[in-house]
Amino acid sequence: MKLLILEAGHCLSLALAREANRRSDTELTIEPGLSPDLALLEELRPDALVIPPLSRPITAEPAAVVAHAEAVERCMVACRELAIPLVWCVSDQLYEDGLDLPIDEHVIPEPRDDSLRRLIRTGDRIRAEYPRHLIVRLGPLFALDGSQAWLSELLDTLMDGGELRAESDVILCPTSADAVAMALIGMLQQQYCGAEAWGSYHLAGTEPVSAYTFVSMVRTQLATRLEGLGERVALGDAKALNHHHDHPLRRVLNCRRVLEVFGVHQKPWRLEVGRMLDIWCLARDDDKQAGEEMTR
Repeated sequence: MKLLILEAGHCLSLALAREANRRSDTELTIEPGLSPDLALLEELRPDALVIPPLSRPITAEPAAVVAHAEAVERCMVACRELAIPLVWCVSDQLYEDGLDLPIDEHVIPEPRDDSLRRLIRTGDRIRAEYPRHLIVRLGPLFALDGSQAWLSELLDTLMDGGELRAESDVILCPTSADAVAMALIGMLQQQYCGAEAWGSYHLAGTEPVSAYTFVSMVRTQLATRLEGLGERVALGDAKALNHHHDHPLRRVLNCRRVLEVFGVHQKPWRLEVGRMLDIWCLARDDDKQAGEEMTR
């Protein structure tokens, strides 16, 4: 199976590359931008074109949101012309006001923000004009590298002694970029083999948690690991923010359909964070040893 992935530096693109390197049944081509040339698509004829999410559309500049939406629509037109399946990953932030119950796939977001509504129109157009699509809604992505990699940003701030501010009244499902990459390739392999299960799916980590609790847990786990390595680092603090005093905003995705259709189980975010922190600490230790050897 051949995949064309856009936005080479995105944390999800890097995770897809790592996952493909571990497999013998998947070949990736990764483009730096969001607008692949039609001639390239014709030459490659990938089995799917994958577009990573604009991870934080609520805080992104409106011009950036519009540019992303327009690029996705151009990709859809090109994919339709060449009969190439389109995979568009989108942020859970499109559910701007959340819901009290876990959000099912058939629930189309209805945000109030003009920029977010522009993304909704893009989704509506894809559903209306090109059936061979997967719209994959994701929780907040975290990873150790790449753009929009929440965890690496948290670690850098903590190690620099900076303050981390996060909402204590926004409930969400942090989502491992590595877990999404594994799931996406598995889903596309089934599509490649004739599943024809197109439509919208939710992929997110298990265990809904507030943004503040997630950030605090990362800080605690990092401190524990550094102490175990004999390092004393004055980590930055986490500060709770309260924006929804009357009722917490719950942005929790129901991922039942992806399990029923593709057999994809969601990975617990705590385990994924722990695994990534172990990798981070090993890399830090290797860098430290290499530095000591160079000074000898």
